[in-house]
Amino acid sequence: MAKIEEKMADEMRAACIFHKGAVAAIADDMGQILSEVIEWVMKRGLQMAGPPFAVYYSSQEDMARGEMQFDVGIPFIGDAQGEGNIQIKTFPAQEVLSAIHKGPYNQIAPVYAALMEYAAQNDYEVTGAPMELYLTNPMEVAESDVLTEVRFPIAKRGR
Repeated sequence: MAKIEEKMADEMRAACIFHKGAVAAIADDMGQILSEVIEWVMKRGLQMAGPPFAVYYSSQEDMARGEMQFDVGIPFIGDAQGEGNIQIKTFPAQEVLSAIHKGPYNQIAPVYAALMEYAAQNDYEVTGAPMELYLTNPMEVAESDVLTEVRFPIAKRGR
């Protein structure tokens, strides 16, 4: 099982596209959206400041209906204004639980379960939507070697 870490995530300014779509289409949708965001960042001469990521806003009920809502983004350094589908968002510095998943994206669920269990056992409240950071390019490494960091924003209960 993935090692769980408590850490402070830095503030991140990112170019993002919000998407609402079918759970079954997420792999295709994610690739298309990510390509669009990367192209937008590169055309503007902005410096990428970290790996691509997604923030998942869907509830368990949404997922059960086969629907997903998420942002796909690229952190960057430089000045830019959102336009068209692209929104510029700032994600605050925050305390997170983090774990690295190695392997196919469709086998990531146990990492989510482990993070939720860790939060409950250690008196943490999950305070926002989970984020996945894509640390490797699935086009460049074997599916079994894909690395994804999963982060849950947290706060100690009662604080």
